[in-house]
Amino acid sequence: MTRYDFSGKVAVVTGGASGIGEACARLLAEAGAKVVIADYDADLGEKVAAGIGSEGAVSFTAVDVSQPDQMERAVAKAVDDYGGLHLAVNNAGIGGPQGPTGEYPLDGWQKVIDINLSGVFYGLRYEIPAMLDSGGGSIVNMASILGSVGFAQSVAYVAAKHGVVGMTKSAALEYSNQGIRVNSIGPGFIKTPLIEESLDDEATKVVTSLHPIGRLGTSEEVASLVAFLCSDDASFCTGGYYVVDGAYTAQ
Repeated sequence: MTRYDFSGKVAVVTGGASGIGEACARLLAEAGAKVVIADYDADLGEKVAAGIGSEGAVSFTAVDVSQPDQMERAVAKAVDDYGGLHLAVNNAGIGGPQGPTGEYPLDGWQKVIDINLSGVFYGLRYEIPAMLDSGGGSIVNMASILGSVGFAQSVAYVAAKHGVVGMTKSAALEYSNQGIRVNSIGPGFIKTPLIEESLDDEATKVVTSLHPIGRLGTSEEVASLVAFLCSDDASFCTGGYYVVDGAYTAQ
């Protein structure tokens, strides 16, 4: 059970087919929201939507967030299927290649920026008008601890996530007096399929040691913060950047 009540609310969650996005979609749906999961992986997305959904309250649409017309379509699906848009979680992202800045692959840079930064902007670009038509809402952009600190060998990811934090602040200044709250959150290293696939056991131990709490976070812990920021309990929270990082950035 969840403490929140999102009955009558409609949400879009990008990257909702796995990891943090799946946990967010599941928690919002459990709290009564109608949810559109937007993800690049159609097979997994359909499976997750079917697993979460009850009585058609969760649906899936295949989306490449780096393509603005596809994000426009995802928002339109929420409005057409469920009558409006009140909540959005712009979560889709990739890790990208590793390498020093002076040698970083140009195609890797472009892909990370297209998905992790431009993808969030395209979300905002189409979510905000739909929310204005629906009487307001709450948007949560998935940044990272690397939205406030650096990390060697990851220049594109760090640049994109810093950009997400700044973009969030600008949007909040523009729309908070029109009933739309916009916040970003900064997860530490979270135990997700992305992390499990990209790090071997030794690397996982090293990354874990960077968190004073002594472990990696879980997708559900991040989703809990997202749900709070989407809820009326966070009615005075907008323009913020909230870490959920086991004290990583406190060092």
